[in-house]
Amino acid sequence: MIQPLAGVRVLDVATLFAGPLAATLLADFGADVVKIEHPNGDPVRGHGAQRDGVGLWWKMLGRGKKSVTLYLGAPQGQEIFRRMVAETDVVIENFRPGTLERWGLGYPELRALNPRLILARVTGFGQFGPYARRPGFGTLAEAMSGFAAVTGEPDGPPTLPPFGLADGIAALTTAFAIMTALRARDRDGTGQQVDLAIIEPILTLLGPQIIAYDQLGELQPRMGNRSSNNAPRNTYRTADGGWVAVSASAQSVAERVLWLVGRPDLIEQQWFASGTERARHADELDAAVGGWIGRHSTEEVVRAFEKAEAAVAPIYTAADVLTDPQFRALGSIITLPDAELGSVRMQNILFRLSETPGAIRWTGPPLGAHTDEVLQRYGVDRNELAQLRAAGVIR
Repeated sequence: MIQPLAGVRVLDVATLFAGPLAATLLADFGADVVKIEHPNGDPVRGHGAQRDGVGLWWKMLGRGKKSVTLYLGAPQGQEIFRRMVAETDVVIENFRPGTLERWGLGYPELRALNPRLILARVTGFGQFGPYARRPGFGTLAEAMSGFAAVTGEPDGPPTLPPFGLADGIAALTTAFAIMTALRARDRDGTGQQVDLAIIEPILTLLGPQIIAYDQLGELQPRMGNRSSNNAPRNTYRTADGGWVAVSASAQSVAERVLWLVGRPDLIEQQWFASGTERARHADELDAAVGGWIGRHSTEEVVRAFEKAEAAVAPIYTAADVLTDPQFRALGSIITLPDAELGSVRMQNILFRLSETPGAIRWTGPPLGAHTDEVLQRYGVDRNELAQLRAAGVIR
């Protein structure tokens, strides 16, 4: 089966999360992704949990990619990179603005080598503006976008997510931007530069905060697990010590929840007909819903809500995800062989296409596993490989 991105050549020279994850998503659907790493390796190899010295995050983030070590700060490395760019479709990078230009590898130079090239530049603050040269990470985007300001308990501090939220959003956006640029290239035959600032995509996902402040002068407060748009909406403790999340965004669902918990009298209240008004009575609604849930086990709660066609979900850990029948039916978690770890389970591809469904071809490879194979494709013979290794340009 020919995958939808088969034949698209991608050079991933980014590090850590946003740019590399965008390349991973392309690899999942058949793109030929070469991961160019500093001879010391992408720092993500040392991030997070490890088993026997092998980084587990890398196993997911590096899947479907060929690992090549190449020091782009050295003239020899730059020359080889130019050879590779001449025959590639997409380059993804996240160096601080000005770095590629300092090496003579700016977009004008690369485009002269390959007019069809798409250069995706993923940085904290973008390629221009007063903050462009600042170090930028997803944490800063979560802070500056307004996410942290609205996250957390009302009487608590602004709260950051315990994972790479802004980076993940930026990765999805980068993959979309690359696909958009490839589609434009199909039309007019020329590549272009993508300038993606990690501080921007998360702004869109935060919804109407900007326009609400612009038009009404309103700032969304921290509300914990509640919503200013509807109620009941919260997490609730069950009788056996579990937790469930309830959402009643739709009026009909809100009514079913209150019938289920034995409080149809609240449905008769005038304020109940509006999600915003229900949110103003969240204390009363939470007492009714939480009180009922607290008298039943997690299994009983989920079964009763399902029978009532009301929206509920247990609060899962990773251990629960691995055993859930819905995730199993969807194939959301896949088991893959791995040369270093034997086998690993990880998240599968993001969606299912009926005709070209995509696939994870292999897990993140050892550092430099494909250096010789890939560089020989670009005319680097064995003698030159030995010289490059001796000079520390490759590993």
